[in-house]
Amino acid sequence: MSQGIRLLMLTLIVVFTIVWEGTRPSYAEYSQALTVAAANSLKDALRAILPIFEKEQGNVEVRVVWGPSQTLRDQIQQGAPIDVFLPSSLEEIDVLEQKGLTLPGTKHVYAETALVLITQAALPTKVSSLPDLARPEARRIALGNPKTSSVGKFAAEALKNTGLNESLKSRYVYGDHSGAVLDLVAAGEAEVGLVYRTDAIRNKKIQILTELASETHKPILYGLATVWTSKNPSLAKRFYEFIVSPAIQDILKSYGFDRPSSGLNSETR
Repeated sequence: MSQGIRLLMLTLIVVFTIVWEGTRPSYAEYSQALTVAAANSLKDALRAILPIFEKEQGNVEVRVVWGPSQTLRDQIQQGAPIDVFLPSSLEEIDVLEQKGLTLPGTKHVYAETALVLITQAALPTKVSSLPDLARPEARRIALGNPKTSSVGKFAAEALKNTGLNESLKSRYVYGDHSGAVLDLVAAGEAEVGLVYRTDAIRNKKIQILTELASETHKPILYGLATVWTSKNPSLAKRFYEFIVSPAIQDILKSYGFDRPSSGLNSETR
């Protein structure tokens, strides 16, 4: 490549960078910022609704810290600069609340979901119910690790309550989080798996076989709370009001969420 062409390409890159950066507001141009700690399983839904919140509020930036719910809770306990905590299990908020690390009156339930049995879309296993897991076709069953994931805790509870755990536990293959469970099933490393409906509903590599009966496990509630390190509690409150609004609840439904049961869309428990 000649020196002249190299110089031309470098110039174009610099110009492109300046133009692209010039279209993005700097942090200083935002009048307010909201930092949200959110479970990995909420990525798709939040990426759909957060731009709407920013537009409605005007001159507001939402920054998201993604991670497993338990890891995010640990970071909040240690003083991470977070405004709103959005785990995939209400129990993680309960832990913070019991330690006085949430602002009073800010714990709310905004949605629910269900536990579903999944298989690979390309080569689905001939299983249609939880009892069918005893069949030889379900050689490996992918679950979230109960020590590291909320979905693993609910799956373990359902298998125990249905009396299947003892006969099936030799077949379990664990993933650290719901995404890992999805990957195990999608790659054929497990014939079936148990995840939240919200994890599987838009994954084209996965087929939902059945939804587990609600009585097999505790309700799977999605909640939020403003935490002790929040620098903008008033904006955090507006975010809660936004996420429970009818229009946003309709969007969340398309991502596998249900509206919270009567009496749960305010501070609970």
